[in-house]
Amino acid sequence: MFEKSTWIRLPRNVVVGHGVSARTVEVVSDLHLRGRPLFVTSPTPREVAADPIAADFEADGVDPAVVTVERANFDAVETVIETARAADVAYLVGIGGGKAIDIAKMASHHLEMGFLSVPTAASHDGIVSNRGSVPEGDSRHSVAAEPPLAVIADTAILADAPWELTTAGCADIISNYTAVMDWRLAHRLKDAEYSEYAAALSEMTAEILVDNAEIVRPGLEESAWVVTKALVSSGVAMSIAGSSRPASGAEHLFSHQLDRLAPGVALHGHQVGVGSIMTAYLHGGDRGIWREIRDALSSIDAPTTAADLGIDDGTVIEALSTCHGIRDRYTILGDGMDERAAREVAERTGVI
Repeated sequence: MFEKSTWIRLPRNVVVGHGVSARTVEVVSDLHLRGRPLFVTSPTPREVAADPIAADFEADGVDPAVVTVERANFDAVETVIETARAADVAYLVGIGGGKAIDIAKMASHHLEMGFLSVPTAASHDGIVSNRGSVPEGDSRHSVAAEPPLAVIADTAILADAPWELTTAGCADIISNYTAVMDWRLAHRLKDAEYSEYAAALSEMTAEILVDNAEIVRPGLEESAWVVTKALVSSGVAMSIAGSSRPASGAEHLFSHQLDRLAPGVALHGHQVGVGSIMTAYLHGGDRGIWREIRDALSSIDAPTTAADLGIDDGTVIEALSTCHGIRDRYTILGDGMDERAAREVAERTGVI
């Protein structure tokens, strides 16, 4: 008897384009949401997007509550939860970059109420995924959460965001190549649960960025359009898989270890991009696609070396040789590699 089943939660509405943040009230109405919203934002996104959106709600007779978070941590999540209860809100709206959206996502999951995602920077695929990630001490925790009810991505705002945030989002997507390689390897060797559909979607998402790298340029709304579509597709792949596997492999372990060894030096997306160059080499050596990944990253001005990241060679080697132990997830790193082997990989790929 066939007994397999799955439950896939996806955003109901994905609204992308010029000026669409002005349609947030319309999106809320289409979702049949009633009551007072709580906006979760941070200082710059509040000025750029949250205050104008709040004015639209007020004109419609709704007075949103607002929480402005300075840092992403579990204390901020708790603050949002407490504010939501005290303000008697019906749903949350995350407005900002990864920090505000992840906090809103995790708080809404705890409160068992829906949330909308309004990104102001195309910096990572968390804008639509069912995972939340916040740092705690010298480590970063990734936890399950609900995907947003809707995503409202205004390309005018996204194109005006700092360029390095966009390149970090691109690098995060390009690293899906090696994440899927690791996932397939884990399926073959460890019988890890695997979704061909989610894997194919994740790979296609990376290909969108690689194939369109030449048009991803600062200040262009078309670039923001391409990157946002890719970020949405990557988040959907994770929702289909029910895990972060389609977009997180050894390259993410490498990045998480860099966060411990050199906290705050480089952006997450840039770190996973450099990690992807090295882990792609481990998968295929000189016959692999690591050069294609490196060239695509270079084309969009994303880092491809330790120096580009602002991290010294020794730290990169230490991170690559020790990151396998961060979580119980099988990757090409297996049970680890010694420092000599890690140095050789970094040197052959030009990372150091």
